[in-house]
Amino acid sequence: MSIMLKTPTEVMKELGMKARAKRLTQNLSQSGMAARSGVSLGSLKRFEATGQISLESLLKIAMSLNCMHDFEEVFCETPQRGSLFSETKEAKTRQRGLLK
Repeated sequence: MSIMLKTPTEVMKELGMKARAKRLTQNLSQSGMAARSGVSLGSLKRFEATGQISLESLLKIAMSLNCMHDFEEVFCETPQRGSLFSETKEAKTRQRGLLK
């Protein structure tokens, strides 16, 4: 199923399950993972069960599991599709948001 068809809660739970599976493939217990990552055991257990975790702790776990490269695609710009008949122009990068 595409991530676009999931709720945030479903995505969070899936991330927790994937982290647990990755931890187990590296033969780490929850307490070993907690010690290795610097994330409390309670936070790690809650993350694997529900997907709820702080961003900082998620990044610590990802670093401990050698998965930091997975975050390179978050918030990256996707190429814009244009008309086949229009000329290609370089896209300007926004410097700030709208003030309202």
